[in-house]
Formats: sequence, C-alpha cells, structure tokens
Amino acid sequence: MDCLIHHFSVSGVETWVFLPPLVAFVVSFFTSMGGVSGAFLLLPFQVSYLNFTTPSVSATNLVFNIVAIPSGVYRYMKEGRMAWPLAWVVIIGTLPGVFLGYYVRVLYLPDPRSFKAFVGAVLLYIGGRLLYEMTPRGRRGQDATKALEEKYKAHAKGLREERRTRVAAGLPPEAVIRRVAFSPARVAFDFWGERFSFSTPAMFCLAFVVGIIGGTYGIGGGAIIAPFCIAVFRLPVYAVAGAALMGTFLTSIAGVFFYSVVPVKAGLATAPDWPLGILFGIGGLAGMYCGARLQKVVPQRFIKLMLGALILSLAVRYILPYMNWLYRIIVVS
Repeated sequence: MDCLIHHFSVSGVETWVFLPPLVAFVVSFFTSMGGVSGAFLLLPFQVSYLNFTTPSVSATNLVFNIVAIPSGVYRYMKEGRMAWPLAWVVIIGTLPGVFLGYYVRVLYLPDPRSFKAFVGAVLLYIGGRLLYEMTPRGRRGQDATKALEEKYKAHAKGLREERRTRVAAGLPPEAVIRRVAFSPARVAFDFWGERFSFSTPAMFCLAFVVGIIGGTYGIGGGAIIAPFCIAVFRLPVYAVAGAALMGTFLTSIAGVFFYSVVPVKAGLATAPDWPLGILFGIGGLAGMYCGARLQKVVPQRFIKLMLGALILSLAVRYILPYMNWLYRIIVVS
C-alpha cells in the first residue's frame, strides 16, 4: 500500500493517491444535485484534513474548477442554453474582483486562523441560503422559476418522444436563448417565449464583489452569483446555470494565473499544486456527471437539508476558534 502513498511537493501533502479524486467524486456527486459547486467543500477538506493552509490551496482549488467544469459548459453550449450576454458581463465584472481577491488572500489572510474564519463566513452564507430555500418564504420566491422548469422539462420530454431529429440538441426552438439587446445600460434576451432583462451596471457590481470573494476563497464564484441572478434579477435557472459555469471556468483560469505569476513576498507559497488539483478535478468531473444523471430520483429537500446542515457545521467549526481568539485578545488582554 505504500506505493499508493504520494507526496505532493508544492503543497507538502502526503496522502493516498486515490483519496483526492474519491473525495471530490463524493462531494461533487451530492453538491451537483443541489445546484451548488463542490469546490467550496473541497477547500475545507484540504485545509482541515490534508493540512494544506498556504495561499496556494486557493489556487489548487481553482484548478479543480478548470478540470471539472468544461464538460458542463460544453453541454450548455451544445443545447443553445448559454446566455452569452450574461456570461460576458459576469466575466468582465469578476476578473478584476478575482485579482483583488488574490491580494486579499496573500496580504491580509495568509495566516491559517484568519483564512479559516473567512472560509467559515462564506460557508455560513452558502449553508444558510440552502436552508432558507426550504422555508415557505424561500419556496414562494422560487415559484416562477419552478413553473418555467416544469414547462421546459415537459415540452423537452415530449419533443424527444415524438422525434429523434436534432433541434438545438433535441430541444424546441423557443428553448434556445436568443439575444435581444446588449448595451452598457441593460441586457435583454428571449428564452422559452419569455423576455428577461437585467441592469448591466448592477450585474457588473455583483460580479465584482463575487470575484473578490471567489478569488480569495478559491471557488470562482458560481455558487454565489447564480442564486443572486435567480432571486434578485429574476432570471431563469436554465439560462443562469450555463453563464455561471462559464464565468467560473474563465475566472478560475485567471485566478490560477494570478496565483502563479504575480510576485509576492519571499517564502509565501501561492502557486497551485497542479497534480493535486488535477486529481480533485478528475473526481469532480465524474461526480458532477453522475450526480446530474441521478438528480431526478433523489429528493431535492433531502439533498439541501443534508448539505445545509453539513456546511453550517463546518462554518461554526471555523468561526468559533477565531471568535474565541479575538475574545482573548480584546477582553482578556
């Protein structure tokens, strides 16, 4: 069994070579069912279990996105469900945010204790959002989106049963996203016979803030920006998912570039551990595929309850030690 133990030189991690892809598979399998990226849970695993706490852990987590996401992006492009105007606004807004997030990580959060508190805060938001979606008020806000989903599924299924010929990868013509307007002030597009629009500056500002958080944490930001697009901007989930994935993919590439080449003070490791990140990505690629395939047979309420409870427990685990440390400094001292 010793031959299966591998030492990763950049991170200093020494572990069973099949453990990273196995963990990524399990995490992505369940998180993909809940519509959430698995990257935000892989980082706590690296920090707490593998003891990988230097800033390069954020870059390694971004490598996971680069490997795991392309299959999903390809699928959305093939089906004509890539909202390019939305994707470009997200990308343009997120990129400078990721750059600032890099500096936040290496200048202000190089200490593992402070970084864990930041991770806990992000997890607290994601876990709280998942549990909120299960409340009556949260479900009311999803009624319009669910109606569009059911309409989409019913018609797509009927079309596939009636004919095998390809119409936008087996989808009816009106299920393809069509750009209507794209300007510095507003973006509008048609999807499934309905028109959706959003403010370009507002979406840019949201993407910028998400980019800072994602660049600091190492998640790209899709798990944060997609819910805002659905709940605040009232965009359909079928149009948002592809754009959020594309934005996460390209900004993850930019994030890895920043962490790899931007100079920092001597002795601070920021470059990603590519072999470790790729192993996580391979497991995530398989887990996302299997999770998407089996999503329809697993109750969504159970998935979100399980993920929400797990994420909140991790958040508390990371935040409480930091709060105790602050208390000792401020009160005891």
